[in-house]
Amino acid sequence: MSRTKDYLHYNNLFDIYGNLLNEREKEIFHLFYEEDYSMQEIANQRSVSKSAIGTTIKTINKKLDDYEKKLNFFQKEQKYLDMIAFLQNKIKKCQKYEKK
Repeated sequence: MSRTKDYLHYNNLFDIYGNLLNEREKEIFHLFYEEDYSMQEIANQRSVSKSAIGTTIKTINKKLDDYEKKLNFFQKEQKYLDMIAFLQNKIKKCQKYEKK
């Protein structure tokens, strides 16, 4: 995954499953993905090693991926949004046809 896709993917999962993470994980996620801090900046702020932050971010991502794999809320949401867009498109086409 590209960095941008990675960020979007994990932000979407965090929106759904973020409350299942502990406070430390939420804070590190916020700093890394939402505030765009580097791992080194987070490590300096928390007085830990850069590798500890890297490990924590990998753990957070794995948890979010595991939640999605088990619960599929994001996938279901996307499916419903796709259906809504399809139906809205059909309605627009019908409205155009009725106006003729």
